[in-house]
Amino acid sequence: MKPEFFAVIMAGGKGSRFWPLSRPSRPKQMLRLLTPKSLVRETVDRLMPVFGPRNILIVAVDEQQRAMRRELRMLPKSNFLIEPLGKNTAPCIGLAAVELLERDPEAIAAILPADHWISDGRRFSRALQKAIAVASETDTLVTLGIRPTYPETGYGYIVKAKGGGRAEARRVRGFVEKPPAAQARKLIASGALWNSGIFVARVATFLAAFRRYAPQVARRLDVIAGIAHGRSLARLSPAARAALKRAYRKMPNVSIDYAVMEKAGSDGKVVTIEADFGWSDIGNWDALHRMLPKKRSGNAGVGPHFPFRSSNCLVYASDGRLVALLGMENTVVVDTPDAILVADIRRAQEIKDLTDELGIRGFRKYVAR
Repeated sequence: MKPEFFAVIMAGGKGSRFWPLSRPSRPKQMLRLLTPKSLVRETVDRLMPVFGPRNILIVAVDEQQRAMRRELRMLPKSNFLIEPLGKNTAPCIGLAAVELLERDPEAIAAILPADHWISDGRRFSRALQKAIAVASETDTLVTLGIRPTYPETGYGYIVKAKGGGRAEARRVRGFVEKPPAAQARKLIASGALWNSGIFVARVATFLAAFRRYAPQVARRLDVIAGIAHGRSLARLSPAARAALKRAYRKMPNVSIDYAVMEKAGSDGKVVTIEADFGWSDIGNWDALHRMLPKKRSGNAGVGPHFPFRSSNCLVYASDGRLVALLGMENTVVVDTPDAILVADIRRAQEIKDLTDELGIRGFRKYVAR
């Protein structure tokens, strides 16, 4: 009997760098930034031809579950897993792995973020099917690496090993997280790839990797598996859900890259498939500006806007008011009903720091709802 293929969409993030448009009640993955569809709906639609609705799982925090189910009515209710609280990507992936192991011990899972942008769905499907084929035949963790187009400092990079591996799947020597511009240029020159955050492997391989490289996560997952006792995590009794929440609170807050991928890469247990399907993680306003169509002056915008004698600016007028700029350069302006952001677009990565400071300085209601 052939193993089943599943897609797991990690949909619990907040997208702080898209403040003030993104809030906990309307996280980045629910925003309609480039099309009339939300980013998470775009992600699900891309996956449908490969997996179908039955085999697409959504992992989101409790406070986002209702909105997520309304947005994705085409998926079965049992495919929405509640993450009791945000604990980063390693616990999120582990929770999904426990669920999928019950559904099919031989299952192969593709793990994907909910809020990335991919412009060429056909190329994406082909790359994903290649990764599934490699994961089916080997006991390795497979990543999709993206051919870089510029020295982005906000992305992670995959460093390929020299030789080794199949023609379409190269061994990974290591990972570099968010390098400065000079190092990013050197990495690109050496053939490094952007880390898309898309991973494919047998579910059993993921769990074995947790046991080897992240034993604290693995111990909590064993407790959760015991609580489930052969039942779907989406169908637990209230008492079992409370026990799961207590166990999950003890999980370390750690990313899959730090907990598993970097260590497994050093052990030769990770391979990468180079792909080019128009990928961006749209991580901040600067990244969105790169993707939007621009005038000759480099200005771009959504909603009523008029940049006059200005260049390289982004305006997002979400409340219908006209936003006019005069003599501005490298500026992002985001207009929402209760907050307006004006920032140097080249410092868009720092908006998370800004929202943290707003919470400390007595403006929590503008970032927490």
